[in-house]
Amino acid sequence: MNKKTIKDIDVAGKKCLVRVDFNVPIVDGVITDLNRIEGAIPTIKYLSDKGAKVILCSHMGRPKGEFNMKYSLRPVAVKLAEMLGKPVTFATDVIGQDAQAKVAACKNGEIVLLENLRFHNEEEKNDKGFCEALSKFCEIYVNDAFGTAHRAHASTAGIVQYGFAKVAVAGFLIGRELDIMGGALENPKRPFVAILGGAKVSDKIGVINNLLEKVDTLIIGGAMAYTFFAAEGRKVGNSLCEPDKFGLAKELIEKAKAKGVKFLLPADNVCSDKFDANANTQIVHGEIPDGWQGLDIGPETCRLYAEAVKNAGTVIWNGPMGVFEMEKFAQGTKAVAKALAESGAITIIGGGDSAAAVTQLGYADKMTHISTGGGASLEFLEGIELPGVACLNDKE
Repeated sequence: MNKKTIKDIDVAGKKCLVRVDFNVPIVDGVITDLNRIEGAIPTIKYLSDKGAKVILCSHMGRPKGEFNMKYSLRPVAVKLAEMLGKPVTFATDVIGQDAQAKVAACKNGEIVLLENLRFHNEEEKNDKGFCEALSKFCEIYVNDAFGTAHRAHASTAGIVQYGFAKVAVAGFLIGRELDIMGGALENPKRPFVAILGGAKVSDKIGVINNLLEKVDTLIIGGAMAYTFFAAEGRKVGNSLCEPDKFGLAKELIEKAKAKGVKFLLPADNVCSDKFDANANTQIVHGEIPDGWQGLDIGPETCRLYAEAVKNAGTVIWNGPMGVFEMEKFAQGTKAVAKALAESGAITIIGGGDSAAAVTQLGYADKMTHISTGGGASLEFLEGIELPGVACLNDKE
């Protein structure tokens, strides 16, 4: 994608305000998942090594505009310093006296982390005055938080949109997201296969529509498959489905036919007599009887979907195949993850539950790319312009 990155500019001696995504889970003061911090380290290290004054900013949780220490980024500053092997100065506010003093004292190559942006309501409201205050810490704006790039907040877009940051570039994390996912959408190695799961068709309408213009095969799993079944007049028992989307489901199936895209729906389903980890189950081919609900794709479908990705050139996967958090209904998601790990394809995991599943199953290192943005990657796959990317400077 045609956006400047930190490698395209001289950062030495400049105050670089870097929007990172340090929205990490903390239990009893301990960070339980370091992925987002690890993802930001190459950009932080590069800027520091090049002699920039690195000013980091992030949100954490939903503190609703109040200084709530439950959502403080202080533990992140401690862990980041440990991971970098160098000091990280922590500012106890965002744009107040402590932040101003610590940024003013920051020397070339040093790092300051500001307190949680969302301690100010103005962050999510994209308030012009807040953007101006943040810009005092910024000669160069760097966005490296893909997970929030679909939000038009002060720190993700407003600071540039209002004209306070003239130089605005991508960090390595966003650069990689744009290169890999953008490359797959614009010039994929074929055959190009997309796998979409999750509960609702309504969540993925735009994604399906956009991908039908680009893919050779579209695979559907998760509860959204039952909306397509029911739209075709098949019985789905008590399975989750969206009757108000039947017309749209038919249109998407027709669009796939017209475009010559293989549109794969489950051939069999793991069905349950109730939504419970210990419920009675049966494998059902075809229509689902009354009193039963589909909660995962069946073994035949696992084989069918694995075969579809076997010789693929590029595969994008977003959304689990069943109720992955219950072991009885996790086999479909496991089978798809295994098939992708064993394929020779460029494999792109679109964040969210799919990313969690791949990581839990130990296949993360077998995938080409695991997106750091759930909502952002979905909107990107849908073809929607992301505010946090659109605001960055174009390459010459």
